[in-house]
Amino acid sequence: MATRVAVIAIIIEDQESVGAVNKILHEYSTGIIGRMGIPYREKGVNIISIAIDAPQDVINTLAGKIGRLDGVYAKTVYSAV
Repeated sequence: MATRVAVIAIIIEDQESVGAVNKILHEYSTGIIGRMGIPYREKGVNIISIAIDAPQDVINTLAGKIGRLDGVYAKTVYSAV
């Protein structure tokens, strides 16, 4: 199956959802190339960027699961590669 390269930007505003986000990311770890997390304590949010190389339906499912969590927002940008 063909894969796509993408970046998923995640903003976590509800701190109680952090564990659920990490659990979902672990489930999809085989396609994840890298991850950068920044706790922005002054604003009380966490910012995470995920670089991923996986089939498009897998990327969409991952972003959808994360985006459905309370206080969590996710957007995906795809490479043309």
